[in-house]
Amino acid sequence: MSLENNAAAAPAAPSDFIRDIVAAHVGEHKYPRIHTRFPPEPNGYLHIGHAKSICLNFGIAREFGGICNLRMDDTNPTKEDIEYVESIQADVNWLIGGWAEDRLGLKPHGKTPETKTGEGKNDFFLPPVFGTSENERKHSDVKLEPFYASDYFDQIYEYAVELIKRGKAFVCDMTPDQTDEYRRNGKASPFRDRSVAENLDWFTRMKNGEFADGTRVLRAKIQVDAANVWLRDPLLYRIKHADHHQTGGKWCIYPMYDFAHCLSDYVEGITHSICTLEFEVHRPLYDWILESLDLPRPLPHQYEFARLSLNYTIMSKRKLMQLVQENLVTGWDDPRMPTISGIRRRGVTPEALRNFAYNIGITKYNGLTDVSVLEYAIRDDLNKRSLRRLAVLRPIKVVITNYPAGQVEELNATNNPEQPETGWRKIPFSRELFIERDDFAEVPPPKFFRLKPGGEVRLKYAYIIKCEEVIKDAAGNIAELRCTADLDSKTGGATSARKVKGTIHWVSAAHCVDVEVRLYDRLFTEAEPEKDGRDFKSVLNPHSLEVVTAKCEPSLKDASAETRYQFERLAYFALDLDSRPGRLVFNRTITLKDAWAKEAKK
Repeated sequence: MSLENNAAAAPAAPSDFIRDIVAAHVGEHKYPRIHTRFPPEPNGYLHIGHAKSICLNFGIAREFGGICNLRMDDTNPTKEDIEYVESIQADVNWLIGGWAEDRLGLKPHGKTPETKTGEGKNDFFLPPVFGTSENERKHSDVKLEPFYASDYFDQIYEYAVELIKRGKAFVCDMTPDQTDEYRRNGKASPFRDRSVAENLDWFTRMKNGEFADGTRVLRAKIQVDAANVWLRDPLLYRIKHADHHQTGGKWCIYPMYDFAHCLSDYVEGITHSICTLEFEVHRPLYDWILESLDLPRPLPHQYEFARLSLNYTIMSKRKLMQLVQENLVTGWDDPRMPTISGIRRRGVTPEALRNFAYNIGITKYNGLTDVSVLEYAIRDDLNKRSLRRLAVLRPIKVVITNYPAGQVEELNATNNPEQPETGWRKIPFSRELFIERDDFAEVPPPKFFRLKPGGEVRLKYAYIIKCEEVIKDAAGNIAELRCTADLDSKTGGATSARKVKGTIHWVSAAHCVDVEVRLYDRLFTEAEPEKDGRDFKSVLNPHSLEVVTAKCEPSLKDASAETRYQFERLAYFALDLDSRPGRLVFNRTITLKDAWAKEAKK
């Protein structure tokens, strides 16, 4: 299938101001092809805010028959790591796989953009490898990888030299503190009027490693007292004697993000450079750099949208790293973290996260999104796909005294009422069972419709039972419930029409399997963890993780990591990567209902 045909077959897309701009450009035939990019810095793991950007950039490419490059903006070797590169690749592949995978712009492994096209002396352009299906990729001998800003370090250096030759950049010897002070006060550097020859010599010597870190920088010569501080002779290059995860020890000077970013966009043929609203003030610099080089091909243009902000969440990579480094979570992929890898490990599906991020809305105005919107998207997705299973998290033993000892029945239980085609399964029923401790109350509160002394309740898929006796241990704790069953009341039986108000779940004590269950909850107790300048760590939820040993129906012995489960009446769960044969570990993805909203009403 061609890229255009595949785009035409895509379902209806959201409408927003950026898509309106792209649609107008398509109608005008302004570009041969729409080309976007997702350009994370590999200095941490991606979080849910990045998911919004991924879905926007890849979504536009998908809807308009274009391509979206995955590019690592790796201009700061002291903060970047190959671990982050690999995690970003994994997250993007997981999120867009099967949705916009044929829109993913990649390159052959190790290839750098050395092909020259056009008439410009410094006009480099590497056509990306793109549009390959998963099947083609599996059978291809060419290893594909993301683009890197570091792919273009040679070209970016030449662009810097060209700016110097045009009298638009100079080498500055001020200290970082002096530079900040001068820029803040709109004062010109005393080195601003160096000759072109001097600047070329100093910049060459910077590249050759003659100077220590922080002693010299290359700055643009724009306007020292510009109203927009980003135009006050901003830094273009700095000295960093540090090995780079892609280029090794080749360079000891590295371009600043703002300088490398727009040029990387140009080199790759990006048409629409879409970023979050905080970069709006950077756009004049983005345009100045490209326009100052007199480049021959059409220039990319930057468009900004409001970033995603969720309550009960923090989105700063620096602060997320702090949680990891201080062992307040188990790692970047801790299921309580708002990272894409943490969300994935928790059991959220890419479809649920895409539905949320793709349809959340693209605006020009920052705002706070209620996390319940995300949770609704997760529940809606899991309700449709999850297999139902019986599990008891906090067991209390029940003995049905009038049920024959040694007898076992196989009862029918539905796999998913939302998907009748998934059919039924058999669950064993016997004399001794486990029920949830919360489903029994010796002194019940009003409107308690579960099991109580002398009360009746239906065991789901099974019989109505009545509590006849409460057995306690020497310490006065409930050890066992003695019950009788109405043996004519089996679900689906001829006389099963008798009604009782409560239905509870259970497992057969003789047949259940023990599994570790990790009950995850929101990481913070306050909707705005950093409100009024407070330390976000002061409102960490002490109950964000509880670990229990649950009793589960025997079919869960064959649980798979790809399948999602609803433990009936409890929550949605997924198998954790810590699982191994004989030791299953389940993560609670999300509860069946929003317990936080209920607490807020109280």
